[in-house]
Amino acid sequence: MFRLEKIFQNDDLFFINISIIIKSIFFFLSIYVFSILEFNTIYDLFNYDIFKKSEYFVFSFYLTLFYYLSIFFLRSEKKYLTNFLSFLKKDFFALLISFLFIFSLFFVLKVEINNNLAFIYLFLLILFNLFILNMAMNSLYSFLINKNIIQRNIMLVGSPNNIREIVKHNPNKINVYKCCLVNVDDFKKINELRLELKIPVFSNNDDIRSILEYHSLGQIWILNNNDENIYPYLHKLLKFSVDLLIINLHEKPILTSEILINNKYKFINYEISKFFGFNLFIKILLDKLFSIFFMILLSPIFILAILFIYLEDGFPLFFTQDRTGWDGRRFKIFKLRSLKNDKFDTKVQVAINDSRLLKVGRIIRRLSIDELPQFYNVLIGDMSVVGPRPHMVEHDILYSGIFESFLKRHKANPGLTGWAQVSGYRGATPTDNLMQKRMEHDLWYLNNWSNWLDLYIIFKTVYVIFKKPR
Repeated sequence: MFRLEKIFQNDDLFFINISIIIKSIFFFLSIYVFSILEFNTIYDLFNYDIFKKSEYFVFSFYLTLFYYLSIFFLRSEKKYLTNFLSFLKKDFFALLISFLFIFSLFFVLKVEINNNLAFIYLFLLILFNLFILNMAMNSLYSFLINKNIIQRNIMLVGSPNNIREIVKHNPNKINVYKCCLVNVDDFKKINELRLELKIPVFSNNDDIRSILEYHSLGQIWILNNNDENIYPYLHKLLKFSVDLLIINLHEKPILTSEILINNKYKFINYEISKFFGFNLFIKILLDKLFSIFFMILLSPIFILAILFIYLEDGFPLFFTQDRTGWDGRRFKIFKLRSLKNDKFDTKVQVAINDSRLLKVGRIIRRLSIDELPQFYNVLIGDMSVVGPRPHMVEHDILYSGIFESFLKRHKANPGLTGWAQVSGYRGATPTDNLMQKRMEHDLWYLNNWSNWLDLYIIFKTVYVIFKKPR
């Protein structure tokens, strides 16, 4: 529902930053509790005046702020580390320099501290609490990995020997090898490799689009060991929407601080979606809030439209269809039915004066009221408020054969509205030229996405709805 696996798709920075915020809050609460219980009982814990009058009041704000800044800037990796050494290097060191800095600052400002021994006890209490919290965060991180919430569904691409090496040395449970693609046409060798690796093995002759969709892949790793030419792989895979990484098996890391695949191999982010991390989390959160808000706000219009559809043509009131979503995964899209309850080819796009349209259907399609049920698709995570509009699966297959970059539109959740729609390209696309223009606008959005751009598109959509499409 929240697509958490996409938030953690490329690194752990989101989890690291959340853990820093939680630790800082916990840090402050430790000082608060200590200030109350030093001379009072547990029944006074909610007596804020005691804390306010104590000598820890000003101290707590300075110390918490400096601790937060210290630990924030001390983070060097984009990977969350669960070992004890990491706790010593970051939490303990950040806590120590925070105390030393604040005491030095108070000394310069001539701020008197009455009980130095109490601050030593406070230091030990905070250190103990941070250690316990660190253990809890480590357990949460492991839980998210084991539940496949923090995960990377990967297809390995390369020679059988290179794939064997990667599969053999995988210390990271985040990396889930779902399948692999080899440049081998001998069915017997492919079957032997399947039995050895215990994952599906495909050849260049297989349908890559179907493989990506079926295995819900988020990344493709092209394994480069200078033993074969990887450019045919690049040419074949670049047209798809999945993140593409080149893993250099032959290149040994020089610096120990480098970010490595499986703690061993250097890599290049050849083509990576912008939709991950904290910004994606904000987008998902806004999607949920906007979908609930608009479902409540537009419910009278929605109910009225349902009533008119029923009076004109009876049941069913809704229309569902398979559409292509993020990374080519299929989902059921919901719409209000705007066409007559007759048998016809649903794959044919609806024109402005289409004879299949209901009378009320013309109005609800003109004002995009038929799209309102898709706020439910947004709420359950299949769609976003803003993104490339989802097309029928058959149209995706058709136009991916015409336009090389068409499937790149699936590098994010499809949207209720998008950059193409507010730029005049909404409604039917009866010509290849119109579809190309829509595709170009969608690709521009994917390459320039920000949450501010999403907000601009949402506000502009309200204006565009009352204008005729080009």
